[in-house]
Amino acid sequence: QVQLVESGGGLVQPGGSLRLSCTASGSFFSINDMGWYRQAPGKEREWVATITSGGITYYADSVKGRFTISRDNAKNTVSLQMNSLKPEDTAVYYCNAVARLRNYWGQGTQVTVSS
Repeated sequence: QVQLVESGGGLVQPGGSLRLSCTASGSFFSINDMGWYRQAPGKEREWVATITSGGITYYADSVKGRFTISRDNAKNTVSLQMNSLKPEDTAVYYCNAVARLRNYWGQGTQVTVSS
């Protein structure tokens, strides 16, 4: 079992920045990929970014060049640095971890981009 806890959401103006963090506990040594997803009101959950255990990163086209995913394996954390935020980035952001072919999810943290 893996438990994930996110932090760092909040309200920010368009063009601003936020940093989300996610800490894994439990059987964190079995984690392979970690990533972030988001779900806006009335929409399906969508993938945002992934980082492999080896540090290779992948991004959705909608956030490429603005968001940066990073990982600290020693601290069992994954972070998402979000710059140049847009109103359309408003959503609940969920941390994701894949361990032994199972998906684990955090509880989500709200990000609101509004003036």
